[in-house]
Amino acid sequence: MNPQNPASSFVYDIIIVGAGISGINSAYRVQTQVPSAAYTILEMRNEVGGTWDLFRYPGVRSDSELHTFGFTWQPWAEEKALAGGEAIRNYIRTSAERYGIDRKIRFQHKLVSATWSSEQHLWTLSVDAEGKKKHFYTRFVLLSTGYYDYDEALSPQIPGIEKFRGKVLHPQSWDTDYDYTGKKIVVIGSGATAVTLIPKLAEKACHVTMLQRSPTYILSRPAVDPIGRLFRSYFPIRMAQRMTRFKNLVLGYLIVKFCAWYPLRARAMIKEATVKQLPEDVPYDPHFKPRYNPWEQRLCACPDGDFFTAMRQGKSSVVTDSIVEVTETGISLSAGKFLEADAIVTATGLKLKTGGGAQFYIDKEPVSIAEKFLWRSMMLQDIPNLAMIFGYANLSWTLGADATALLLCRLMNYMNKKGITSATPKLTKAEEDSLETRPTLNLSSTYVARGVAQLPKSGNKAPWLPRSSYFSDWWSATFGSITLGVLFEKVSS
Repeated sequence: MNPQNPASSFVYDIIIVGAGISGINSAYRVQTQVPSAAYTILEMRNEVGGTWDLFRYPGVRSDSELHTFGFTWQPWAEEKALAGGEAIRNYIRTSAERYGIDRKIRFQHKLVSATWSSEQHLWTLSVDAEGKKKHFYTRFVLLSTGYYDYDEALSPQIPGIEKFRGKVLHPQSWDTDYDYTGKKIVVIGSGATAVTLIPKLAEKACHVTMLQRSPTYILSRPAVDPIGRLFRSYFPIRMAQRMTRFKNLVLGYLIVKFCAWYPLRARAMIKEATVKQLPEDVPYDPHFKPRYNPWEQRLCACPDGDFFTAMRQGKSSVVTDSIVEVTETGISLSAGKFLEADAIVTATGLKLKTGGGAQFYIDKEPVSIAEKFLWRSMMLQDIPNLAMIFGYANLSWTLGADATALLLCRLMNYMNKKGITSATPKLTKAEEDSLETRPTLNLSSTYVARGVAQLPKSGNKAPWLPRSSYFSDWWSATFGSITLGVLFEKVSS
């Protein structure tokens, strides 16, 4: 291929980067709603699944219920609402195979850079394909790469960790050969990963301690949705699946709004539910009393209360304190306690990164994604024909991903109908000066706060607002304006 002469090479209408659940969903939307579009998917790994192919730590599962996390066009068929990583991988793979999406995927193709030509209104993608450099040409690029670094895990600053003679594990790069049977394990962190890991580790370990600097909200949820099971008993399976999905969409929306409107009442209700699950000798405060209101950070769910069951069985415990240092045999804490450990798990969050770390250029001039505002949570200010997936922090991620895919397909059809070749979100200087910055991921988690500079910005006015509600985002994607704040142009060459 000649990167200087796209006319001599095949030009795609859209290239999707990433074959995780968002990328597969976007591919389905493109091939059904823009059927004339030529597309391919570039995936740097050798399997579909994205997050669910990368993470292989014990007990890995979704903490979003699968009836809304799954595809609308291929409903989640299992009864379990909180399912494991292997089941989710199989679901993504079989869904892709059923609709022929798997034949569009180019595995072990990592996007290195993308350059927009203002003369030709085309993107040239530079790709590492198993060590060989390739070029692809496309009118649109959709980044379905998530918001964290797949190649490098977050390295927490833990004093003395290098002295430790035992095993140090990170959930993102778990050593599957390590046998933790009969071991004393300390899991540092209190987020969803820690809450997922601990019950599974406790099945074989001598004891597992969750060491947290501050607590999080942990709620028990049925692994099998009882109302969904009732629907299955009385209605055809497809109808029951859709009813369960709609019920969970509405319920999730109401819960988030209730927590925002009545935070003190929400805290009291969560406390009441938590205390019922705790062993008698474990106090709610300080171990389960967060300093923030529900959904200011992600609320952790545990299926059938497995996290609390491990505690009641004496197989796990929680310590709330800060680390003084790690020694050869364990961890010294500020309050004077020492935790002996054969293994330490650093479940302290993710290293944020957008676009898979690829570099972007407009006419060979570099552009920074982090300096740009997001138009309708999808396209980047001043960058033509480039879309990216951002989901929800307080709902299933894929709901936001689907809203993006629907909006992008509408935009592509509009442009095709009008003969338009580029769409660029624009702000005048006066508009940008008056726009107040809002976080794109509305979470106060430590790892999000540390990496927020890697993410694009959102604003306080439409169409630059961050995601907030699936129903309003779906309405906007389906019926809202696709021209407000966008400069449309036709190629001159």
